[in-house]
Amino acid sequence: MKPHVICLMITSPDGSLHPSRWTKSPDGERSDWTALYEKIHAQHAGNAWMVGRVTMAEMSKAEAHPPAGAVEVQRPHHFARPGASSFAIALDPGGKLHFQGDELFGDHIVVLLGPDVPDRHLAELADDGVSYIVSDTKEMDLGAMLALVAQELGITRILLEGGASVNGSMLAAGLVDEISLVIAPALEGRVNSDRVIAFGEEGLAGKVELSLTSCDVLDHGAIHVRYAVKAPR
Repeated sequence: MKPHVICLMITSPDGSLHPSRWTKSPDGERSDWTALYEKIHAQHAGNAWMVGRVTMAEMSKAEAHPPAGAVEVQRPHHFARPGASSFAIALDPGGKLHFQGDELFGDHIVVLLGPDVPDRHLAELADDGVSYIVSDTKEMDLGAMLALVAQELGITRILLEGGASVNGSMLAAGLVDEISLVIAPALEGRVNSDRVIAFGEEGLAGKVELSLTSCDVLDHGAIHVRYAVKAPR
């Protein structure tokens, strides 16, 4: 069984995901939105969080450092720390991410990879103590991968935190159980198609239905809206 997945994002009413570009609000500042988001993050009590390649690259900031000489790796998966209590999951189909160790923010790193990732990249991940799963199909079966991390690592509740592409692919595949939005009283006001919560080449019409479960007023004029995600009837 796959973990329970909550797509958790902070946004402005016009859909911007970048507080650094938002207008100022008399109710709060950028630090207030960050604190609110972190508070809601903690309240959801996940034991893993998940992002796509671009978002993870902004956090890991490491360069390629493959081991020298011949390498021997495990396929299709390698679990370096099955006893860890919290996890950072990255979706990286092309094997472009690099790390400086096996943790980010105290959470053990797990990378979900496409089938064509070379052994040398897997060896680099293993040498850094990072866990990984390599897809055994051309189209990555994220549902099967998430079921495996639940079985092998005890991951039961994942906070899916973008970007738009990974959010969209997870929603389209029917793998998201809830959407949780913190909406701040600010605007970006730019026309930019990638500033969306979820993106898919074919859109999501006919693939998901949202049902409101709660709407709460937070500090500094923000609101917290939660939706259950269901398959269309």
